[in-house]
Amino acid sequence: MTTRTKNEKTFGQWDELPGGGRCYRLDVPGRQGWLARYCKEVDASEMTLRFWQEIYDDHGNPIEVHEKYPVDRGHRKA
Repeated sequence: MTTRTKNEKTFGQWDELPGGGRCYRLDVPGRQGWLARYCKEVDASEMTLRFWQEIYDDHGNPIEVHEKYPVDRGHRKA
């Protein structure tokens, strides 16, 4: 299985970026109505450039962002 195929299967949603890269998304609903969105940005050869998590409240408003790669910057309030 190629990296692109694996990313498509794992994340299920993506946007094409200029230069041939992609931004993959995976939404995971929480039990209390909030949403966690995992995002992965890759270049044209599917090398990971950035990976982060976004947390949204039950109204769809962003609450915080956790940048995980290339440097783990911890949680930041949105």
